[in-house]
Amino acid sequence: MTDPARAVSPLLPEPLTEADRDFPPVVTKYYKTLDGKRIECTLCPARCRVADRERGTCGVRENRDGVYYTLVHSRVCSAHVDPIEKKPFFHFLPGTTAFSLATPGCNMACTFCQNWEISQFRPEQIDCRRLPPAQAAAAAKRWGCPTVTFTYTEPVVFTEYLLDAAAAARGAGLKAVSVTNGWIEKEPLHDWLQVLDAVKVDLKAFTQRFYDEMTGGRLIDVLDTLVRVRKAGVWLEIVTLLIPTLNDSEKEAASLARWVMKNLGPEVPLHFTRFHPQYRLRNLPATPVATMERARAAALATGLKFVYLGNIPGHPGENTACPKCGKVILKRYAMSLTENHIVGGVCEYCKTKIPGVWA
Repeated sequence: MTDPARAVSPLLPEPLTEADRDFPPVVTKYYKTLDGKRIECTLCPARCRVADRERGTCGVRENRDGVYYTLVHSRVCSAHVDPIEKKPFFHFLPGTTAFSLATPGCNMACTFCQNWEISQFRPEQIDCRRLPPAQAAAAAKRWGCPTVTFTYTEPVVFTEYLLDAAAAARGAGLKAVSVTNGWIEKEPLHDWLQVLDAVKVDLKAFTQRFYDEMTGGRLIDVLDTLVRVRKAGVWLEIVTLLIPTLNDSEKEAASLARWVMKNLGPEVPLHFTRFHPQYRLRNLPATPVATMERARAAALATGLKFVYLGNIPGHPGENTACPKCGKVILKRYAMSLTENHIVGGVCEYCKTKIPGVWA
């Protein structure tokens, strides 16, 4: 079966062919002009300095005569109806579906990327459809999705489209959420937080060495994003993929969890996800379940209330337990919600308020 994140969905119109006609470039405000028609991109902390007729490292933003353009506004390479649990969001409208979409490109180059066929290529190399913001919102409503989700690749690099499509979704009575690596500058992040209802951040690891060797990003910038999302009051969840020998030690899991506890609070959900060999890390084995369980135990020991395990279907670590009475209030199997005992935002059994977005 084809992974929906790796192919253009039949939910979209037929592909178009002439880039500047079908996908007209849109000027971005996230840049500074330099001498000689050069620009400095201010979208993400990479701060690319781009000469005339060149692109930033993301490959989707181009300098034309000293004006910086995004080439991926409304240029959708993947769209699908997913369970919200797939993102994963466990405390955000559980049991509902999300109209999920992506444009090509990414500002990191993770060696373990599961969607590298669309994230690590330039937009003209990928089959795309034009899906303007209003049409994205209309498609979500047509498929019965209460949420539009920006996912699969990296929404940072299609920020202009995200802002317009999220605003259109909200205007249609829907919610908008983003799944991101969190490597974004303060100004565009501020703009995101005006139109998004939830953000899930992939915290790749808790060492800069890992970011240097495996992603090309910077840990400190991602941590800053987490703090800003939390302070803005936008619902936040965190995912860390545990990769054998690289970021899977119990010590690192505990350090990461202590940072979350201190800087974000005990109620932010933390997901540890099991690695499976892919892309440029096919030499490593899948993460042992015992390793996953030790990481979860270490995180729970710091005082975090909601620590989950992913990619282990049927494991109790998929479920949500009430932090007061201990009973399972959200039961899951893989990406399916099988039981829901949260009523009006509180535990059905002991009436404790459960943090999240439930309606």
